Amino acid sequence: MIAYLQVENLTKSFGDLVLFNKLKFGVGAGQRVAIVAKNGAGKTTLLNIIAGLDTPDEGQVTFRRDTGVGFLRQQDNFLPEMTVLQAVFASDNAAVKIIGEYERTASRGEDITHLSEQMDAHKAWDYEHRAKQILGKLRITDFDQRMGELSGGQRKRVALANVLINEPDFLMLDEPTNHLDLDMVEWLEDYLSKSRSTLLMVTHDRYFLDRVCNVILEIDQKQLYTYKGNFSYFLEKRQERIDNFNSEVDRAGNLYRRELEWIRRQPSARGTKIKSRVDAFDEVKDRAFAKRREGQVEINVQASRLGKKIIAAKNVCKAYGGVEYVDKFSYEFKRFEKVGIIGKNGTGKTTLLNLLTQTIEPDSGHVSQGETVVVGYYRQEGIKADPEKRVIDVVRDIAEYVKMGDGKNLSVSQFLNHFLFPPSAQQTLVGKLSGGELRRLYLLTILMRQPNFLILDEPTNDLDLMTMAVLEDYLKELDGCVLIVSHDRYFMDKIVDHLFVFEDVGRIKDFPGSYSSYRDYRIWQEQKQKAEQAKEEKVVVKRPENEVSKRKLTFNEKREYRELPKEIEELEKEKAELELQLNSGALSADELVKASHRVGDIINNLGNKELRWLELDEIANG
Repeated sequence: MIAYLQVENLTKSFGDLVLFNKLKFGVGAGQRVAIVAKNGAGKTTLLNIIAGLDTPDEGQVTFRRDTGVGFLRQQDNFLPEMTVLQAVFASDNAAVKIIGEYERTASRGEDITHLSEQMDAHKAWDYEHRAKQILGKLRITDFDQRMGELSGGQRKRVALANVLINEPDFLMLDEPTNHLDLDMVEWLEDYLSKSRSTLLMVTHDRYFLDRVCNVILEIDQKQLYTYKGNFSYFLEKRQERIDNFNSEVDRAGNLYRRELEWIRRQPSARGTKIKSRVDAFDEVKDRAFAKRREGQVEINVQASRLGKKIIAAKNVCKAYGGVEYVDKFSYEFKRFEKVGIIGKNGTGKTTLLNLLTQTIEPDSGHVSQGETVVVGYYRQEGIKADPEKRVIDVVRDIAEYVKMGDGKNLSVSQFLNHFLFPPSAQQTLVGKLSGGELRRLYLLTILMRQPNFLILDEPTNDLDLMTMAVLEDYLKELDGCVLIVSHDRYFMDKIVDHLFVFEDVGRIKDFPGSYSSYRDYRIWQEQKQKAEQAKEEKVVVKRPENEVSKRKLTFNEKREYRELPKEIEELEKEKAELELQLNSGALSADELVKASHRVGDIINNLGNKELRWLELDEIANG
């Protein structure tokens, strides 16, 4: 395997904070590598060092000669006066440079013969077509629009198109799925799976990791661990590593107690053998006290009591610029339900959230809210706080104490500790926090108000995998309603009971199932439509309308139609029981693996049964 990248003994710190120490790894041609770690562990810093945008304290980064490298950063550096196409073609790629020179020369009416030959040589003629094709998939359609006029999400998508169009040998991506809707994420997943580029990326999308990556690099306790497999393999082997480490610490603890007893019984050591045993005692002591500092977010906030009346919308409409983004939407929320919202960007998802929270008024219709409802609205744009303010002061402006699920009251300093802001970090200025730390602080300020109707607009952006797992467990057990907009398919599958699907601008469908079930249903619909079209094309003579007999359920199908809801309910119950066992911490490593595999089988089985029920329901009620 050709080695494209070699990282040797890389160390980086900021003051007294050491991010990572003597990291060493290589990336070979064809590998698809993901870097995972908790927020603040240095993932983005590592990518910036590899890309040459930052410098390490020690160590070196070496790329194979003539390796073409593309880097999608979290923040682009496009000039505001650039057009979208100019931004897409802004690179050192030889073909792209020739395209720019060709267009400038042609616009001046000068001879372009020699440039045409170079365009042929570099196969540059199809670049513009490919660029527009990729931009279209990312739903950027105004190619002459200035970059300064685009939203942050649109700029990120233009930057993504910029690195993809060049098809570099080595592609580095920092959170590529942020600001993409679900359709775009799945398109990118498919595109990268077929790409010849070697990948090194940071992403928190677990399905994306599972389906695209074949190597996981984990930064943990300032050290690097390599797992040659996808995300599911990583989870299994990471738990094995932690269990082995804890076993070694336990064994060292037992040895330490025996050696300590021996040391106390001995007179001053003079013999060589006794002295060597005394010297080895310190090493045993270090191993015995080598505790893992997990640093895991703890979310155990008590929700306010929720009455019978929640939020009700009746015939709600909202239009902007003549476009009806929400059209006659009616729904009455029930206690403790968990609802996901999916749809393409720009179809009105955030508009619906703002209507339900009465942030904006509907053009017609009505939204009412129960007296006991306490709304917590986590907005996509993040926290709005004075960058010169200290973290602890931002939280104290809301409350001095926070009531927890066990009834205890915590001071804001203690509560900040639960969200991985120790006393030293509590004095940090907001403007100095990383993206992940800002998201954690924002989530903390929302939850400490004890909401019982929680609205989350893209909550997983910039949160690490461990924090997301804790948040998922909290939301599943929350004694209140949850409404989620997210492009993270795993997150949605784990939490929501049903979906509001924006199938088009203003048209909202209530789908009874998870995102994966909806995706299977949509694929089934597309396949059915294609089959019907193919069948129609084959029909030469059509029978009169009144002669076409309506399809009826057979005897066996009727029985299946009756039994499927019971089977689905039983599977849901088994899944819930297994998830409780998985979260209990009482299972052995073998039992954990067996239970997690069974949960995966149940999820697949549930998807198939829900899809079959929908198919039979359509026939029964068609």
